Amino acid sequence: MFSIKHTKGTNSIMLHKLKKLNPDLQLFNVDDSEFLEYGRLLTPPCDMSEWMNHANSIPMPTSGSMYLPDIPELHQGSVAEWFCDEVYGQMDTEFGICQGSNKHLNAVEWHKSSEVNVALTWFILLLGRVQDIKNGWYDASNLKGFLAKPGQCFEIYSTTLHFCPCQIEQSGFRCIVVLPKGTNQPLERPTQDLLLFRRNKWLLAHEDNSELILRGVQAGVSGKNLMIVGV
Repeated sequence: MFSIKHTKGTNSIMLHKLKKLNPDLQLFNVDDSEFLEYGRLLTPPCDMSEWMNHANSIPMPTSGSMYLPDIPELHQGSVAEWFCDEVYGQMDTEFGICQGSNKHLNAVEWHKSSEVNVALTWFILLLGRVQDIKNGWYDASNLKGFLAKPGQCFEIYSTTLHFCPCQIEQSGFRCIVVLPKGTNQPLERPTQDLLLFRRNKWLLAHEDNSELILRGVQAGVSGKNLMIVGV
């Protein structure tokens, strides 16, 4: 069963350890003031434990990461209704999960809408600003890392660059992802926008990530392909 056992003090201890292990990365907690440029914390006024347990019951991949954009069980109850009403203004909303193993930046994506993340494990998000993309390229040295702990819920603004969470534990990471319905689904027709990779998903691959580039993702992230060293 899902339960939140981590206190603010534990969060500070974890952040201190990770800063020592990743000295070249600007690293903060998602409840630090530095996060306000990229998003905001959310505090749903309902018990989320059973809702999170549905997501935790989905088997982890044996390798790499996986993303399921919409899980029917997560649409049930007052938690889903709160996100739909209070965050997305009663628009059709999808409730998915991203989970598995990942330690690298690899790419940056953005949407023309906010994204909500609910942490089921510890993980780090590498975040930047759409405004810093210049002539189709983004410098990875502008990224900041933000540590999330299990149970934290936060909104990432549409102008925030992000991608797959980075694990800090050997067991990997789990994150519930809430977005407007249809996001990340295949495009319905060709488009002249080379950066539009899926519906409501603009994507730039790191120039060293040949796997994404071979899948048709535009190269557009320069600098070091950051790797998170976990505890």
